[in-house]
Amino acid sequence: MITFNDADINALLGMFFYPLARILALLSAAPPFNNASLPTQTRLILGLSITVAIAPIAAETLPVIPLASGAGLMVLAEQMLIGYGMGFSMRLVFGALDMAGHTFSTQMGLGFATSYDPTNSSQTAVVSEVLSILALLMFIGIDGHLMVLSTLAQSFQALPIGTLPGSASWANLANAGAIVFSSGLLLVLPIVVTLLITNTALGVLGRVSPQLNIMVIGFPITITLGFATLYVCLPYMIGPLTQMFETGQRMMLENLVMR
Repeated sequence: MITFNDADINALLGMFFYPLARILALLSAAPPFNNASLPTQTRLILGLSITVAIAPIAAETLPVIPLASGAGLMVLAEQMLIGYGMGFSMRLVFGALDMAGHTFSTQMGLGFATSYDPTNSSQTAVVSEVLSILALLMFIGIDGHLMVLSTLAQSFQALPIGTLPGSASWANLANAGAIVFSSGLLLVLPIVVTLLITNTALGVLGRVSPQLNIMVIGFPITITLGFATLYVCLPYMIGPLTQMFETGQRMMLENLVMR
């Protein structure tokens, strides 16, 4: 006859719920799993399935802490923080793409053309939406979602349950926000330079020929040149985008393992 005591039940519950907290937190923050179009039920089923697969790995270093105790609740909160931190590291890469699209739209004169973005729950420039969708399709095309799950599985060995990242890890995670500005600007730098030269030329033309209505002829020119430059630059963005995705995957562990 098989019997269970309190210690066995606490061990089984901890082996399942401690990894589940980290996994669900990551799925709610990391692209593409945080997309609002993905039903919550699907995300929950995916998290439960991953937990069943990862639980034997996480159990190797699982601390003997009762789940219903104060220390157990603290461990659950720590796992949620770790999962959110890992998901936030990958989200920074897509935040850089959002900034690139917003900068491009503003320079081109389409800053007023916005649409509701359910992912960010805000109004987003249309061009930024296009870039984000293309980047997401490329991310899925190179199996980026599988790389995120692989990094998640590795995190249970690099950062076992019950081990809280040091203060340097959280500081490094906050400093990693610079990728939103640096990578986003570098990604659309050729387009921004082209539009800057165009706007400068239109300004000089307006001073030379005041009778021309620059507002009327300027918008069609900047919009046409902007889309033409984007069409030419899109094939060359594959390499930088791949490097950004790899950087995001690397930051998922490096930002939290640092002491």
